[in-house]
Amino acid sequence: MTIKDKLAAQRIYLFLGALFITSLVVSNLIFQKFFYWYPIDIEIFGAKLFEISVGILPYPITFLITDLISEIYGKKRANDIVIAGVFASVFSLLIIFIAQSVPATSWSFVKDDMFSTVFGNSSIAVFASMITYLFAQFIDIHIYHFLKKLTKGKHLWLRNNLSTWFSQFIDTFTIIVLLSSFGIIDWSNFKGLLISGFIFKALVALFDTPFIYLGVYLFKLRFNVNATTDEIDLL
Repeated sequence: MTIKDKLAAQRIYLFLGALFITSLVVSNLIFQKFFYWYPIDIEIFGAKLFEISVGILPYPITFLITDLISEIYGKKRANDIVIAGVFASVFSLLIIFIAQSVPATSWSFVKDDMFSTVFGNSSIAVFASMITYLFAQFIDIHIYHFLKKLTKGKHLWLRNNLSTWFSQFIDTFTIIVLLSSFGIIDWSNFKGLLISGFIFKALVALFDTPFIYLGVYLFKLRFNVNATTDEIDLL
């Protein structure tokens, strides 16, 4: 690769990292709102099957990006993005803590109680999310590269879906256990939220498969590397 190509690859990696970190931090900040994502009224284990947190909406994007980075830039670069995401989450938690500590003025549109209602549980959410996210992302990357090596770089759809499904189940299960333990959600909603969350994430992983194929094709066509085995070295 030429120096110009390396600079272009680094620039794209930077934008992917920014999208990843933004998706992660935003999912931690908006998680307290729940919505019903399917028009059919279905209940399972006493809870509506398709009631999930809006925080789950940007979250699958992070797994798509780590799979894309894993495929194009390699395992080390994917792990670097995960660590950067944890740092960003901790930093956002610090900012929220400081913002919550200072008193609102009498004319402030957002009062202290309103701010606490919206962001008061964010510290717990970020803490719980960081634990589960870090664990799930590293599992996703490890399984992805294990399957890539096992299949000798073939069957991109298989490693993209299996790695995400397995890691997303662990992530969904653990985060709901932690949030229930902290009293943010009621234990009676545990099974319904677990099944709904996993189904949603599994469907997203399935539907994003054409996009990862397209992304890998465009990247490797642009940088003239083998679409099956080669990875872009940024060093």
